[in-house]
Amino acid sequence: MDYANKKVLVVGMARSGVAAAQLLAKHGAKVVINDNKSRQELGEALAPLAGLPVEDRLGMPAAQAMQGVDVMVISPGIPDTAPFVVQARNAGIHVTGELEMAYQLAPGEMVAVTGTNGKTTTVSLLGEIFKNAGRVTHVVGNIGYPYSQAALEARKDDMFVCEVSSFQMETAEEFHPRAAALLNITEDHLNRHGTMEEYTRVKMRMFQNQTAADVAVFNADDPALEPLVSQVKSRVMLFSRIREVENGAFVRDGQIFVRWNGTEKPVCGTDEVRIPGPHNLENALAAACMATAMGVPAPVIRHSLRTFKGVEHRIEFVRELEGVRYINDSKGTNVDSTIKAVQTMQRPTAIILGGYDKHSDFTPLVKEMLASPYIREAVLIGVTADQIQRTLEECGFMGIHRATTLKDAIDQCRALADDGWNVLLSPACASFDMFSDYEARGRIFKEMVKELN
Repeated sequence: MDYANKKVLVVGMARSGVAAAQLLAKHGAKVVINDNKSRQELGEALAPLAGLPVEDRLGMPAAQAMQGVDVMVISPGIPDTAPFVVQARNAGIHVTGELEMAYQLAPGEMVAVTGTNGKTTTVSLLGEIFKNAGRVTHVVGNIGYPYSQAALEARKDDMFVCEVSSFQMETAEEFHPRAAALLNITEDHLNRHGTMEEYTRVKMRMFQNQTAADVAVFNADDPALEPLVSQVKSRVMLFSRIREVENGAFVRDGQIFVRWNGTEKPVCGTDEVRIPGPHNLENALAAACMATAMGVPAPVIRHSLRTFKGVEHRIEFVRELEGVRYINDSKGTNVDSTIKAVQTMQRPTAIILGGYDKHSDFTPLVKEMLASPYIREAVLIGVTADQIQRTLEECGFMGIHRATTLKDAIDQCRALADDGWNVLLSPACASFDMFSDYEARGRIFKEMVKELN
C-alpha cells in the first residue's frame, strides 16, 4: 500500500505505535496519533515524535478519533474484533497492523518464525547466524523490537528476522517472508482466538503469500503440523530430532545434518549446541533449515550453534547459592513451554507455577511433572493457583505449597531445596495478574534471587 498523503490514525502510543508514526511520517503519510492517555500522561514516550508533522488526538477513545482518516494502524494487543475496529471497517477505513504496515514500507529481505513456543530463541539464534554470515541483521516483531523502528534506518541489503505472533497475523495482508518456520502448535491464547482451529488458521496466515520460490519450514515431530504442510505453496523443509527427513535438518548418530537441493551436509554434534534441552535442539534444527534455505554456509551455522548463549528469561541460569541453582524461565507463559523446561531439569527441582488465566488445561503439565524424576515440589502463585492446585491433587502430585507473592514463593523454594537442587520459575501462565509482562516478572525474580544471602 502507498501511504503517501493518506491520513493514517495510529492507535496506541506504546513503543510500536510511536515507531509506526515515525515510519509513516517518513513515507509521507498524514499521521494522526491516538491513545487513551493524554500527552502529559504519555510524557517522554512521545519524544521520538518531536518536530514531526503529526496530529494529536490523544486522551480519547479510538472510536472518537477516526473522523476523516483513510487508514488505521493498530497494535497486536488490539483484537481485530474490537468494537472500534469493526466500526472503522464499516466506515470504509482500511485497518492494518503495525507489523504488516512496517513490512510494506521496509527495504531488505525478511524471514519469519512463528509457533506457540521457541520463537524468541529461534529468531535470536537466526539473527546471530545471519550476522556471522556478514549480513546487517535486524531481529524484530513480537520479540519486543518493533519492525517499524528497524525499518526507519534499514537499507535494501539488510536482513530482517521477524518473530510473528498469532495476534500480529490477524491483520496480515501482503506479509511475505522468503523463508518462514512454524515450530509447533499447542493450546494457547484461547481467551482471544476461541478455538484451536482459529488459532491455527491465524498462525498459517504467515504462509499465505508465499510462492514456489519461497521456503516453508515445519517441525516433523509435531503431529499437529502434519495436516498443515500440504496447505502451503512454497518448497517445504522439515526438521526432526527423531528421524531423517528428505529435505531439511535432522539428527543421525548424535550429529546434525542438513539435506537440501540434493546435498547433505554435516553441521555439528548435538552435544556442541550450546543452549540446553531437547526443545532447544529443535530450535537449532529449525534455524539451520532457514539459514540453509537463505544460502548461509554450514561452517557459519556450526560456529553459531556452538557459541549462541540463548535468550534472557528462557531457562536462564541466575545464580547458585548453598548448592541450589536458581533458573529464570519467566518466558514459560503457557503449558507446553513449561513442559519443555521441566524436561530440561537434571536435578531435583522446586518449581514456581501460576499467574494470569489464559483458559489453559494444566493436566498435560502435571502429568509431565509426575513423569519426571526431578520435579519434587510446586509453589503456586497468582490467579491460577487454585486451578493448578486442583489439577495437581487430582493427578496425585503431593508436594504442593501456596505463596502470596513472588518473594514468598522464592523464600519457600529456598526452604524446600537442598544442596544439589534447582529452583525453577516457569509459571506456565502469562504475568498480567501481578506484573506488566513476563520480562518484568523475570527481572524481578532475578533481582530477588541475587539479593538472597
